[in-house]
Amino acid sequence: MLVKDRMTPNPTTATEESSFEEALHVMKEKKIRRLPIVNKSGRLSGIVVQKDLFSASPSTATSLSVFEVHYLLSKLKMKDVMSKRVVTVGDDCPLEEAARIMVDYKIGCLPISKDGKLLGIITETDIFKTFVEILGGREKGLRLTLDVTERKGALAAIASEIAKQDGNIISVATFSGRDASDRIITVKIVGAPKEALLKDLEASGVMVLNAIDMTEGGYTPIIIK
Repeated sequence: MLVKDRMTPNPTTATEESSFEEALHVMKEKKIRRLPIVNKSGRLSGIVVQKDLFSASPSTATSLSVFEVHYLLSKLKMKDVMSKRVVTVGDDCPLEEAARIMVDYKIGCLPISKDGKLLGIITETDIFKTFVEILGGREKGLRLTLDVTERKGALAAIASEIAKQDGNIISVATFSGRDASDRIITVKIVGAPKEALLKDLEASGVMVLNAIDMTEGGYTPIIIK
């Protein structure tokens, strides 16, 4: 999957000359936290995130009157507060690479561009949504976590045992364990009886770390008020 499959195309933008109040209004109206900034030629030149606007606002302890504050903010342009160093990728970037770049650079979004032209934007929320899909987070079924470290052909063996129990795999993902060389697999299955499948997997030498029956709608969070 590539970023073009998950990005928001033609995102809302502001210009370098857009005022503070205009940008803030747009972000509130569109319910967005990141605003790409384009120059007169329509090319990407910066980005503003919500905290940039908050940082540019006068402190609540200021001695300025509300009229003076509004006057100062009306004079503030996006070119004065935007981040000019923008990390971007092309629309052919693999989704996992986009996620890695966001983690490595500690950023919450990536503008998608080609030859300086803004094509779209992908955010951490888009990545989270894809993560949920990959792991079958909205699907009911039996969720297994299996240790397959240093076992060639382990995935084929696991799939074979699931098929024997007339099970259907709806999601599968691999992760590193505590050690970089460890390999952990999570599989979500429907149709296979839990106890019989676990017995067959363990008999075939697969280490089952945990098995959870996930109801439709997922794990219920505890909300502390």
